[in-house]
Amino acid sequence: MAEEKKEIPKPLPEITPVTQLFWEAAASGKLVMQRCAECRSWVWCPRPACVECGSEKLSWTPLGGRGRIFAFTVIREVVGRALRGFAGDIPYVTAWIDLDEGPRICSNVIGCPIEQIAIGMPVEVVFEKAGVGISLPKFRPRS
Repeated sequence: MAEEKKEIPKPLPEITPVTQLFWEAAASGKLVMQRCAECRSWVWCPRPACVECGSEKLSWTPLGGRGRIFAFTVIREVVGRALRGFAGDIPYVTAWIDLDEGPRICSNVIGCPIEQIAIGMPVEVVFEKAGVGISLPKFRPRS
């Protein structure tokens, strides 16, 4: 008798008091990032204090969601039990995106054949619903 295939869900981000405003903005189709009021550094990933100067004076700043691919990798294999939920997406691209305002964010590149993805490619943010109240920022090529 064949073993029944169990669908393994993708892990969802944990919404904490520190990340809540980011996820609320994403759910409404807006990209925001923390910025330090003291040294003006961008802070990514969300945290309670600036990584550059230690200030806790961080504010959520809207971003335009446009940028260019700085670096990327193609994921072709699931390694480890925790990531088995992504098996159906393989192959997929994870990239560092340099946003036009200056900060860099890590996300997926979608809507483009993998062989056409290139460093320097202009991209824009899109939001993919992943669960109740959770939309993930991903990037697609700009037309």
